[in-house]
Amino acid sequence: MLKFENISKRYNRQDIISDMSFEVEKGKLVVLIGPSGCGKTTLLKMVNRLTKPTSGKIYLNGEDIFTKDEIELRRNIGYVIQQTGLFPHMTIRENLEIIPRLQKKAPADITAKSLELMDMVGLDQEQYLDRYPTQLSGGQQQRIGVARAFACDPELILMDEPFSALDPITRSQLQDELVDLQAKVRKTIVFVTHDMDEAVKIADKICFINNGRIIQYDTPEELMKNPANELAAEFIGKHRIWSSPEFIRAKDIMIPDPICAPANMTALRCVERMRNYKIDRLFITDKQKHLVGIITAKGIQSQTEKNMPVATIMEENFETISPEDNIIDILQTTNENHLSAIPVVSEDNVLQGLITTSSLVTTLSQQYLDTSEEI
Repeated sequence: MLKFENISKRYNRQDIISDMSFEVEKGKLVVLIGPSGCGKTTLLKMVNRLTKPTSGKIYLNGEDIFTKDEIELRRNIGYVIQQTGLFPHMTIRENLEIIPRLQKKAPADITAKSLELMDMVGLDQEQYLDRYPTQLSGGQQQRIGVARAFACDPELILMDEPFSALDPITRSQLQDELVDLQAKVRKTIVFVTHDMDEAVKIADKICFINNGRIIQYDTPEELMKNPANELAAEFIGKHRIWSSPEFIRAKDIMIPDPICAPANMTALRCVERMRNYKIDRLFITDKQKHLVGIITAKGIQSQTEKNMPVATIMEENFETISPEDNIIDILQTTNENHLSAIPVVSEDNVLQGLITTSSLVTTLSQQYLDTSEEI
């Protein structure tokens, strides 16, 4: 969709952006983040040709944007900035309709689109359309700014710190609304911010930039779990993962390769295996490691005949979790079912690992251990 190829920018012999290359996939929300002066806003302004690179190319849907008419290019890209960019002498209706009218769209279509946009951003049409921007709160103005970016139904929308001047409550509300809106419309959005909490909340992918270079370009989850270097770890925040526990998944904390036994093994031999490995349960699997049952030491002790195949006494109804389940889901499942251990299985029921109460406690305590080490 949007491709940056070897982009560099130099001001007064100083490199602002150095040989930067990456791609933004269609329908994804990508956040550009980094310290002040790292080049993120400069990069954004290149996309609608408000500034030119010293070298390199930018492609939109495979076309070099610098070969296109810049006015036409801008009319087909939504743009939202911190100050909203609304024309103060125009009503909200006129602000929303200015570009569609320049594009000579049918008046009935323009009116219908304006009503749709007001619904989209949660503002009453009759109450607000004929007001002026100064008659709206900062949050309402920013909603109109977002709505106007969608007025021509562009494939690409650029957002330059659009919520940074708002109070924390309004800002959080607009972030939530943007996430909900993006889930419905799936536009390609490039969003500039300096706030990592905001980036983690809204982004499909985050591009961390420092001194005009890409340090890491990855999903929020991967960025928090595996920062590329110490600089990335410091900027992201070493404990930020704990503010987003939904990114801590079973596959990250499970005990791999739990001890198993075949269904035809006798109960007596199962007891011996448990004793050897100092465990109180075995997972019964077939040759392909599909989980078919669980046997516990307590379950075997209640049986008088110990030479029978374990298949005849194993538990066949039990809770499992997916490798992608997050720690919140796992805690809920274990608490609701009073479990001390729970197997992790794939979609086709292949045993992947084991979560125990002990492993959960170890994971949860890590945030405090890490903090105390720094102190």
